Amino acid sequence: MLVVIYSVLFHFIMLFENKEFSWMTGFYWTLTVMSTLGFGDITFASDLGKAFTMLVLISGILFLLVMLPFTFIQFFYGPWLEAQSRAKTPRELPENTHGHVILTNFDPLTINLIGKLEKYKYPYVILAPDMQHALELYDLNFKVVRGDLGDPETYKLLRFANAAMLIANNDDMTNTDISFTAREISEKTPIVTNADADHSIDIMQLAGSTYVFQFMKMLGESLARRTLGMSMGTNVIGTFDQLLIAEAPAMRTLLEGKTLLQSNLREKTGITVVGLWERGLFENPRPQTRINATTVLLLAGSAAQLKKYDEIFSTYREYHTKGTPVLILGGGRVGQAAAKALEERHISYTVVEKNRKLIQNSKYIHGNAADLETLNLAGIQQASSVIITTHDDSMNVYLAIYCRKLRADIQIVSRANMDSNISKLHNAGADLVMSHASMGANTIINLLKPNKILMVAEGLNIFRMPVVQALEGQSLADSQIRKETGCSVIAIRRKNKLKINPEPSILLENGDEMVLIGTSDAEKRLLTIYS
Repeated sequence: MLVVIYSVLFHFIMLFENKEFSWMTGFYWTLTVMSTLGFGDITFASDLGKAFTMLVLISGILFLLVMLPFTFIQFFYGPWLEAQSRAKTPRELPENTHGHVILTNFDPLTINLIGKLEKYKYPYVILAPDMQHALELYDLNFKVVRGDLGDPETYKLLRFANAAMLIANNDDMTNTDISFTAREISEKTPIVTNADADHSIDIMQLAGSTYVFQFMKMLGESLARRTLGMSMGTNVIGTFDQLLIAEAPAMRTLLEGKTLLQSNLREKTGITVVGLWERGLFENPRPQTRINATTVLLLAGSAAQLKKYDEIFSTYREYHTKGTPVLILGGGRVGQAAAKALEERHISYTVVEKNRKLIQNSKYIHGNAADLETLNLAGIQQASSVIITTHDDSMNVYLAIYCRKLRADIQIVSRANMDSNISKLHNAGADLVMSHASMGANTIINLLKPNKILMVAEGLNIFRMPVVQALEGQSLADSQIRKETGCSVIAIRRKNKLKINPEPSILLENGDEMVLIGTSDAEKRLLTIYS
């Protein structure tokens, strides 16, 4: 409209100056001026014409260079871009989708779990309510679907009724809403939720959750169980039928400084050492492997065999009666759970917390754990163990280095928030490091594959395998399974009876089922060799 009006006015103003141009020339002049191209081949001589030219020029800058691009982006490019984004983050899964795991949050636990799901060929999808967040996950090559967490239609479009499991690890209110909403679509699909508060457990179960865990509380209790005085004996970390898998720290026990051959563990107790943790690194046991103060033994055996180990090698009572306190740095949910676990075993402890609102009783000291005076007041020089529980890995590294400098002989047990920082914490001086992300992911995988696989630690699995034809008739020693693959046979099921820690001379028969333990790489080698 402006171009037409300006072209007409151009014609009449030129007549006013006694000049005559064609109508085509009027359009030509208007477009060259409005676009600021301005060839200068046609110009006005009068002030009226020059004022008109300036009007055309200014309106051209405003409309052609500003309004037109904005209009194009708003009504054409913007909708096209949004359509592209919607195509990247769909709102539903194909109708034939089944056996998938639905994740409702993206955090360290989810990242850890996705790695395990991909390893065991479980399809998954992350439900993201926000478009921008969904696009970010898509750009990171995660499978994502956009939808409202509280809308039943979302779970219908996610084929919740055909899913293997739904994981809700948000805050307690959101997790309750997710469980209650999803149950409208299906009553049978398992729902796993994480609860922060104790009173939320019953509420989530009433809302429809199949399993409710408190991963932070579990982490605190696990950290406490691994302290001196609390865990001089065995700590059961997994069960596989009648077979028990346990950890036992070697620090300040009769085993410290000996080799596995010198320890005579199998002869004295009947248990099998299936691995060793040395500052977070898993090692396959060998006769000449030396047991150090920082070594944690991974044991497999029956309840009676583990009890025998405790009777012979555990010095729990000695350290318990000494009354040496355990120092807990951080009084949040993890620290409180650790303190409660120690109190139930009547082990003295002191908690250092800088937030006054979290101080619960006289065993709490208000102060900064990075302050020397505060640590001395808390008893760092007398403590047998220190548990580092803050939610900041950088702070945990700092405290591990600091405590190791103050006490070279103290046991340091630390929490890790990101699995990538586990090795860093070990290098900083921590003897044991645990991550709630790994713990939670392992717990969920064990629920997905009950009685088929047991994940006892990061990258360490217990699994079943039938005796293949290539192994039939061979003794366990002749098969050299451990030497060739790195996996250890810890039990053999024969005619519905489980023989725990079988002798090396036992013959493998047709129909037997082996129970093995090994790292992820060792499991792959085993399946490759005996496919």
